[in-house]
Amino acid sequence: MILTDREIRTAIKKRAIVIDPPPSENAYSSTSVDLTLDSELTIFNDNKEDSGVVTILDPAMRKIDTEESLKALTTKVQIPDSGYDLARGKLVLAFTREYIDLRLDTKYAARVEGKSSLARLGLSVHITAPTIHAGFDGCVRLEIINHGPLPIKLRTGMSICQLIFEQTLGTPDKGYSGQFSGQKA
Repeated sequence: MILTDREIRTAIKKRAIVIDPPPSENAYSSTSVDLTLDSELTIFNDNKEDSGVVTILDPAMRKIDTEESLKALTTKVQIPDSGYDLARGKLVLAFTREYIDLRLDTKYAARVEGKSSLARLGLSVHITAPTIHAGFDGCVRLEIINHGPLPIKLRTGMSICQLIFEQTLGTPDKGYSGQFSGQKA
């Protein structure tokens, strides 16, 4: 069952869902709430083949640590006041400014989805990972790609995605405890 704006507000008031800082009134639509972009982006370093060295990721290796791999392949940058121009075909990682807590006992999970107004410009905010599991706490990590014909300006605090909350049927035996638990921007 998907929560309506009224049910989302009620769950936030009861602290069954935590969104910090709390969303403004205009962040709600009928069945979702908008989240905003944090000030830091994770930019992938150029993989220059002219040096004769090519880096290849092999996620099938069971010992791969995604976060350690990303540290070696990326650079963190602050979005300037003038914004960050996301080039066509580029992938950056970012967090939402808002911290989310979906405590296990509340029976809520969520999905992060793009905003149609941005999607029509070619911007996507997740590749194949929309699920925010019951028991998750942290800022939501976004995989932002510009599929459009022109660069897209990203600005700190802009509405970047929306969360759609769902009520789980029962309480899971195991809450989210993956490598992204407790992630912060």
